[in-house]
Amino acid sequence: MTTRVVLSAGSNIGDSRAHLRTVVDALGDDLRAVSDVHVTPPWGGVEQDDFANITLIADGDRTPREWLEFCWELERAADRVREIRWGPRTLDVDVVSVEADGEPVVSDDEALTLPHPRARDRAFVLVPWLQIDSDAQLWTPDGVRPVADLVAALDPAEVAGVHSTGEQP
Repeated sequence: MTTRVVLSAGSNIGDSRAHLRTVVDALGDDLRAVSDVHVTPPWGGVEQDDFANITLIADGDRTPREWLEFCWELERAADRVREIRWGPRTLDVDVVSVEADGEPVVSDDEALTLPHPRARDRAFVLVPWLQIDSDAQLWTPDGVRPVADLVAALDPAEVAGVHSTGEQP
């Protein structure tokens, strides 16, 4: 099954750019687009350093569950630990959305909710996504919505807090 995936990757421990680069490298020929690195304040209320974030688009012969396992493998390779929810991490890679045959995959599976249930609320995912796909759309419970509209609906201060470095990972 060939699918298109949107991934979000972030890091704020160690060499963040090197951690993000491992995601780019691991996608290899499946990579279609990668945003610049965007520096963003942490999300979720835990005191910590800012994050370096990227959004990526890839096509590959993977099921949605295989994309999730791919993300977990990358996190394990970066020695990711899950001690504090929304806490600091060497590498966090999330499956934002998956399309199969051009249609969004919608799932309420406990291990893999698709699209990512909080993606539409996170400027650090949506702003870099728009950089690499100005026509991006995301399925929401209210239907498929342009990502540009989702960004416009966010708190302007949150959107303003997402800063492109102008550099690739």
